[in-house]
Amino acid sequence: MKTIAFFNNKGGVGRTSLVYHLTWMFAELGVPTLAVDLDPQANLTAMFLEEDRLEELWPESEDHPQTVYGAVRPMLRGVGDIAIPEKIEISSKARLLAGDLGLSSFEDELSSAWPRCHTGDHNAFLKMTAFYRLIDAMAQGWAEVVLIDVGSNLGAINRAALIASDHVCVPLAPDLYSLQGLRNLGPTLAAWRSTWNELKPKAPKDLTLPQGSMTPTGYVVMPHSMGERRPIAYQRWLDKIPLVYRSAVLSEETTIDAPKVGEDPYCLSQLRHYRSLMPLAMEAHKPVFHLKPADGAIGAYGEAVKDCRADFALLAKRILTVVGLEVQAT
Repeated sequence: MKTIAFFNNKGGVGRTSLVYHLTWMFAELGVPTLAVDLDPQANLTAMFLEEDRLEELWPESEDHPQTVYGAVRPMLRGVGDIAIPEKIEISSKARLLAGDLGLSSFEDELSSAWPRCHTGDHNAFLKMTAFYRLIDAMAQGWAEVVLIDVGSNLGAINRAALIASDHVCVPLAPDLYSLQGLRNLGPTLAAWRSTWNELKPKAPKDLTLPQGSMTPTGYVVMPHSMGERRPIAYQRWLDKIPLVYRSAVLSEETTIDAPKVGEDPYCLSQLRHYRSLMPLAMEAHKPVFHLKPADGAIGAYGEAVKDCRADFALLAKRILTVVGLEVQAT
């Protein structure tokens, strides 16, 4: 099993849409996939589920047993047991661990637990590993890939989510804000990884810990305006991405010129906008590449749906290769 977090502390780059579409595509490729919504905004869950199902998941009471928040609430009280919620079936090969706006209340608990791990505090380690143990329990014996959607910040919830991740994929937009976010993200990931390696020997011996490797898998440029005339600023920021990624995320020496994005082995894909198709997909509650003529995908839209399927199939296979999983024959 490989756990991949999709993380950028700059919002608005299409991270949640990317996780949503990749979940469907991995499933189509025959790879059992668990999508995990660890963003307190719970947008990934809202993309997958109809409103009436969301009402069932998020009742007015505080009892949300089928969400990640309901599962890890015992950790707020330092209790070792996690309530394992039932996996929500998306397709025969895809399941969802639903998010919850209540997860935001976990931020302070995780923030205070981090320094207490230095003293070997048992409850602190229980809290810091709650996401990992929940994901492991839900995926064990079934999922080959776990895709984690996290919020756009460098807070304590994301730190715990990243500790639970084997790999980190970075969605990027070709603009100043995204590159500046990348310059912050890279050193933060390195610091979290280093500190967790220092903390692991101090953990209780009876507690299974995540490795916290957070290995960079590469980046995805979102969106990529293929076939359109690119503004000068767009191209300028696009050309800077390979160098900044190497310097900030990989801590590589950058005295020599980095390749262009299109030739960069760390660039997993340059995805297109599909602007006209996204409203249709959201209304139909399905990924863009599942749109049918009955959904309004006719004429040129129908061709764009085919292009979208090809783009995501190629990206999914590339990710499988990078994380060391066998690409299924299709």
